Amino acid sequence: MRPSLACLATPRPVAALADEYPEGFLDPRHRHGRAQLLYAASGTMAVTTDAGCTVVPPQRALWLPAGVEHEVLCRSPVSLRTLYVDDAAVEGLPAAPCVIEVSPLLRALILEAMAVDAEYEVDGRDGRLMRLVLDEIRGKAVRMPTLPMPRDERLMRLCRTLLADLRGSEDLDRCAIIAGMGRRTLTRTFREQCGMSLGSWRQQARLVSACARLTEGCTVTRAACEVGYESPSAFSAMFQRAFGTTPSAFMRRGGV
Repeated sequence: MRPSLACLATPRPVAALADEYPEGFLDPRHRHGRAQLLYAASGTMAVTTDAGCTVVPPQRALWLPAGVEHEVLCRSPVSLRTLYVDDAAVEGLPAAPCVIEVSPLLRALILEAMAVDAEYEVDGRDGRLMRLVLDEIRGKAVRMPTLPMPRDERLMRLCRTLLADLRGSEDLDRCAIIAGMGRRTLTRTFREQCGMSLGSWRQQARLVSACARLTEGCTVTRAACEVGYESPSAFSAMFQRAFGTTPSAFMRRGGV
């Protein structure tokens, strides 16, 4: 997430970085001078930008143009494999943050890029590999639901806590304690900043997280259980109401 200065300073179109992060690791809001393909070879991340929070499983990556502020929360132990792309090489790549489908070929290319020397020969085999990675990113954007996030750091603290345990049953009083706010201030400010009530946000958080689990290959029943639904039928009904498609159809298409 935070590349070394040497990684960003390399005079090459693409720089690769591999790192490991424990469950619960939080990288606070920051930005990079290069565009970034954020990919977890294993583990799941929740990445927050001004557009909202996206849960990113290993079958997906997140493309972040240069200068986009973002925060990363590791929902589980994460094996991070990141590519930093220079401005000169981003032509044809998305101009806004988006989720990228990671095909078996793109995954293999990303993992191979991790072994490339930082000052690889641009016109040699490694340079061709890096160009092929960028070619594979183009046209691979998919629609995945995002979760609105508050700007207030106290509310952000509450949201991180709720995201860490989607099956939790904290009532409004407990949520107010976590946020360090009064109940009325919490409910009013949360609605102002997220455009929905805290209860609706928690429902949306469960569904967004369930999308990531379905992408990973979870059954509908297991995904429903893991995000706190008592029955698959209740989960499927809420999923279709929120996204206009059934969980099974979402799994077939790979997105909404």
